[in-house]
Amino acid sequence: MAITRYEPWSLLNQLQKELERAHEKSAVDGGSTSTAEWAPAVDIKEEADKFILYADIPGVKPEEIDVSMEDGILTVKGEKKTEAKSETEGYKRVERTYGSFYRRFSLPDTANADAISARSKLGVLEITIPKKEAVQPKKISVSAEE
Repeated sequence: MAITRYEPWSLLNQLQKELERAHEKSAVDGGSTSTAEWAPAVDIKEEADKFILYADIPGVKPEEIDVSMEDGILTVKGEKKTEAKSETEGYKRVERTYGSFYRRFSLPDTANADAISARSKLGVLEITIPKKEAVQPKKISVSAEE
């Protein structure tokens, strides 16, 4: 039986190296539109006649948000630009997220893709996805035979 040295951080170091390698590869490849630096928080609400999607995108102008629909997939993407900050300005910590964002959502067959609308107010993007007019069931009355 061989004696091996216990290194509690070896697995963590290996994970860090893999993440660095993946990041370097995406930088060499030029990145892709399917990757993003952050993803906005999203709430999805269903009502009788529509779906409503709320996405937190503070600091992004409405004209810089791209909302598109293709093959039943709703895509929301854009970029939150960073301001140049230096240590001399007094910043000791930066937690707000900057960079490109990208989210995709599969819509049900009941969604009316032709009537989707979007608006932005106070940093919240609201996308309204109406449902298609469903064929209403017909009530058939049953008469009693005498």
